[in-house]
This record gives sequence, structure tokens and C-alpha cells, in this order.
Amino acid sequence: MEQKTFVIATGNAKKLAELARILAPLGIKAASPAQLGFTLPDVAETGVTFEENAYLKAAAACRTTGLPAVADDSGLCVDALDGAPGVYSARYAGPGATDRQLYEKLLAAMQAVPNDRRTARFVCAVCCVWPDGRTLTVRGECEGVIGRAPVGEGGFGYDPVFMVGSQSYAQMSAAEKDAVSHRGKALRALQAALRETK
Repeated sequence: MEQKTFVIATGNAKKLAELARILAPLGIKAASPAQLGFTLPDVAETGVTFEENAYLKAAAACRTTGLPAVADDSGLCVDALDGAPGVYSARYAGPGATDRQLYEKLLAAMQAVPNDRRTARFVCAVCCVWPDGRTLTVRGECEGVIGRAPVGEGGFGYDPVFMVGSQSYAQMSAAEKDAVSHRGKALRALQAALRETK
């Protein structure tokens, strides 16, 4: 099978690794812009949905590199906070905030919320844009609850406080997380859609 290269519009090494694992069976090599010798322009995430922001990032990467580009936009939607932080998940604690600052701000906002109202979901929209103008967008969601304290050493972002059953995302192995996560679901949907794309 001829291997195709898709540029992955992210600077996050862990996100790149997740995408690479799931695209590899399709004969697609996932490469970061830096690995290909490109620097992507900063893209203002002005979309009001995850899908819009994923498209903005993928389209910019495709224009810059001339290669098919994949971008995702994902975030945590907490019911008790009216869907916040949502599309602002990465910026919830201000520019340059650490993962710990993100989940500590969330835990503080949720402190008085009783256990039966701590429902939330992680959402991931993945968009693929080709140089000929074709686009493909898929979505995945994972339902869970916000824990009372961080648990686990793995993952990134809000993973230590997002509980699926008895485990947080941060306690799961890569394979366990791929099986249930919003990104895993979105990427399997992308995988299926790409199989149909000639």
C-alpha cells in the first residue's frame, strides 16, 4: 500500500501520537508541520463550534503545506456550567495556563456542585481538508463526570478530573483511552470515512 502523508495541524506531541496511531492502518503517515519543515501561521479560533475551529486549522495547514491536512478541535462541555468551558477549553484559565491550572479552575468552579449534577462530555471534531478543496468533518463524544480531585498520571489537559466509570482518562492506557475517548471515536469515524474517499 502506498503511504500518503497528511500534515497534522498541531504542536501537541501527545495529540500527534494519538492521530498517528489511528491513521497508520490506512497507510497514512501523520506528520507534524515541523517534521515536514513548515511553520504554520497562527490561526484565530474564531468558530463558535468545534467543527468550525477544526476546519479553520485544517484549511490553514493545507494552504501552507499543499498537503492533505487534518486538524481537530476538542474540549470539555460541563452541564452544570452551561456547556463551559466548551470551545474555550484550552484558554479557560487564561493564555499559557498549565494543564494543572486548567483543571484546578474547573474543580473550583464545580466545588459546590453535587455528585449527581457533575455530568460532562468531551467532544472532538476532526476535519480533513485536501488541496483540491474537498473537506470531511466528523465528531466524537465521550460521556463522563467531573471528579472531585485529579487522579492518574497519564493524558493531558482535563484528563485527571474526567471520570469514565471508575477511571479517569489519566488512569487509562493509550489503548483503553482510544477505545472510549471522544478523539478515538472521532478518529474511527474519520478512518471509516477516509476508507470511502477515493
